[in-house]
Amino acid sequence: MCGIVGYFSKTETELKAPLEAALRALNKRGPDKQVAQILSPQVGFGHARLSIIDTSEDGTQPMSDPSGRYTIIFNGEIFNYRDLKAQFLSDKTDFHSHSDTEVLLHLYMRMGVDCLQHLNGFFAFAIYDRQDGSVFIARDRMGIKPMHVYEDNEKIVFGSELKAIMAFPIKKEIDFDSLALYLQLNYIPGSSSILRNITRLAPGCFMTIDRNGKKTNGRYYQVPFDDSKLVPETPDSYEAAKKKLRQLLDASVERRLVSDVPLGAFLSGGIDSSIIVSLASKHKPDLNTFSIGFKDEPYFDETYYANLVAKKFKTNHTVFSITTNDMYEHLFDILDYIDEPFADSSAIAVYILSMHTRKHVTVSLSGDGGDELFAGYNKHKAEMRARQNNLINWGVKTTLPIWQMMPKSRNSKFTNIFRQLERFGIGLRLSPQERYWRWCAFVDNNDAIKLLKSGSAVEQKTIYSRKEAVLKYVEGKNSINDVLMADTQMVLPNDMLTKVDLMSMANSLEVRVPILDYTVVNYAFTIPTKFKIADGHTKKILKDAFRDVLPDELYTRPKRGFEVPLLNWFRTGLRSLIEDDLLNDNFIKEQGIFEPNEISALKQQLFSSNPGEVHARIWGLIVFQYWYKKWFV
Repeated sequence: MCGIVGYFSKTETELKAPLEAALRALNKRGPDKQVAQILSPQVGFGHARLSIIDTSEDGTQPMSDPSGRYTIIFNGEIFNYRDLKAQFLSDKTDFHSHSDTEVLLHLYMRMGVDCLQHLNGFFAFAIYDRQDGSVFIARDRMGIKPMHVYEDNEKIVFGSELKAIMAFPIKKEIDFDSLALYLQLNYIPGSSSILRNITRLAPGCFMTIDRNGKKTNGRYYQVPFDDSKLVPETPDSYEAAKKKLRQLLDASVERRLVSDVPLGAFLSGGIDSSIIVSLASKHKPDLNTFSIGFKDEPYFDETYYANLVAKKFKTNHTVFSITTNDMYEHLFDILDYIDEPFADSSAIAVYILSMHTRKHVTVSLSGDGGDELFAGYNKHKAEMRARQNNLINWGVKTTLPIWQMMPKSRNSKFTNIFRQLERFGIGLRLSPQERYWRWCAFVDNNDAIKLLKSGSAVEQKTIYSRKEAVLKYVEGKNSINDVLMADTQMVLPNDMLTKVDLMSMANSLEVRVPILDYTVVNYAFTIPTKFKIADGHTKKILKDAFRDVLPDELYTRPKRGFEVPLLNWFRTGLRSLIEDDLLNDNFIKEQGIFEPNEISALKQQLFSSNPGEVHARIWGLIVFQYWYKKWFV
């Protein structure tokens, strides 16, 4: 796990100084060693290393083959590298290290782009071919590791984070279409970024830059989605599916235990992380596990369940007990690290967990991905209900005006019910495609656009085409595998995996996600919806496959997601930041991006008795404004 950055100069201008500055910007991703190399008049590579496999100097990057023709920079891990080495590289290949990086380099030398089909891991890497002057760039199947690419008339720059690219002389121009989508979702979906001329290489894709600076993109993997090829829905097939899923997850976890540095696992007390710990403890009896508990929020404290799992599987368990004030104290550390607007507030808790975990280990397993593959969210239950033609749905849709008048917030049981009923009622009036988007978002497109000044360069056609790239998967049939497929294309890479990557790398911690092994993903899309969600029970097959292993209490406990107390912070400690700084009336007018009256209306709602979801929208604005002042003011 590392940070990488490189450039291709179309004018053969050396850019070593910005390359070195970019590496300094990536120092938290790779604190062990930073190396910048000018490989030709056109190409420079930089690597910031976090040593995991082969921690010796032999694993230093950029790494070249013995002939000097090929040079690689690599971020990630190839978990099956030993098998690949034995299968394809055992004959006459000279290795000077024990690293997966060198195995990957030689595989590419032998197979070219076809090597990607054999890789089991998470990665972003670039390889320079000195003979033909080309640069090859690739990203892992699910988008666990990031890769950003900038291009202008003089150069192409690529790297693990935007802050590395912004160390180069580039034109920083806000993409208002991306901003409009961000104001709906609190993150930016798809391959675009907040800045024009910077894109993300999509998951499962590669890019080649030839000696003339021409880019060619290709895809080597797509999540397999074909409802016509599902296994049959029978009791026997369900039992076989449980067994198969358990075998695949066990093999995935075992692959992810390879490490030359201390390794552990996050343990929240939920089903997903508990499954990962149960499997890892079989192969690693001295497994370290880590949880955070909330001292002043006992309702959300899940350490009781985490302790049950740790005790059952005899792990070396550590609980970090924190207060909401502890999270508040690190708020500006998080805002300082974010180099592109990203406002999933649960990132705050992930940052704290990663920070404390890093004091004990360098690598941690996590249970991410289970909800998206096996239908674990409330929106999945709601979607199943919405696709039924019944009297209850008709009643909720008909009485929507009543729910819209009710006070709504997450702060009490009844106001949260009113919030959910309004959200469900709105969804029932939409097509399956628009309902999916609406339930992923905090507000609809019109409300987001209203925040922007009328002169902002927002192209509705561009916004629609970006949405369509995801919504094309949503078919609205009885199965909701289409919704899960859309989640793997939008929510997973752009929200959940971005959150874990950013917050763990901010603390120099590598996080591995066994549930997103491509063998597990592929299998998840061969099983029918009823195996995943039925009778209101989410993640059915995942829970049932491990029911004989996990503590019974995990199956009877209520599902509670921790809610970061943004509303309380905004009304107390952060009020001055909102009113006197980032959302100050004068600054909003001078900035010229947002409509002052609309921002004032949001602030007024924030401090009212009926805040609704406004705290999430305010947090999105704070994150954007903090980012804007850092890079543009």
